[in-house]
Amino acid sequence: MYNGKKVIVVLPAYNAALTLEQTYKEIPQDLVDEVILCDDASSDNTLELGKKLGIQHLIRHEKNKGYGGNQKSLYNKALDLGGDIIIMLHPDYQYTPKLIPSMVNIIGDELYPVVLGSRILGKGALKGGMPIYKYIANRFLTATQNFLVNYKLSEYHTGYRAFDAKVIRGINFNENSDDFIFDNQMLSQIIYKGFDIGEVTCPTKYFEEASSINFQRSAKYGLGVLWVSVKHFLQRIGIGSFSLYK
Repeated sequence: MYNGKKVIVVLPAYNAALTLEQTYKEIPQDLVDEVILCDDASSDNTLELGKKLGIQHLIRHEKNKGYGGNQKSLYNKALDLGGDIIIMLHPDYQYTPKLIPSMVNIIGDELYPVVLGSRILGKGALKGGMPIYKYIANRFLTATQNFLVNYKLSEYHTGYRAFDAKVIRGINFNENSDDFIFDNQMLSQIIYKGFDIGEVTCPTKYFEEASSINFQRSAKYGLGVLWVSVKHFLQRIGIGSFSLYK
């Protein structure tokens, strides 16, 4: 716990057996109260490895529900367990668990209710091997999103996020997509509701075993991101009404 607040780490897993152990062993167990892993119908032994590692809470989707569907299961479970600070960490080891104490401190000391691990602050993204086309797309999308949603972040596309539980309770995240666009919908909801967001510089690693989406899926994701931001803009200026923001 931190300042009397229960800390829970959630791991959205899909075919993560090659990297799960390395990720899990770097989670600071003296600070984190509980870990939840959701296996989204993996074809490898992700779930069995989670049991072997002693992860306290294991969820298994018998049918693949997608990245967003995985997170919905995790956040609902974390809230049911009474989590006060909830950190979403990918078990593919792209993001280092060693930043968890810093993220917890920021939320636990009530500096920000949301903290993102940014690959763009500094030179972490390109240094860590982010493909150049993804880096350029990230910068373009982020600039466009900052304009449309009237906020300023270094990136909207990181998968490393920490939340005060009141933020998750305060947004309609179960209404979001089950696909990768879930992350951007969630940030749009958070900004629309007026929650402040902090960022910390995060080194990242791109390697063969780490999860990634191909160019076609990336293009679909990019168009989805723009549409989310357009809806946010229309809602913000009062000429649109979308269920995400209720």
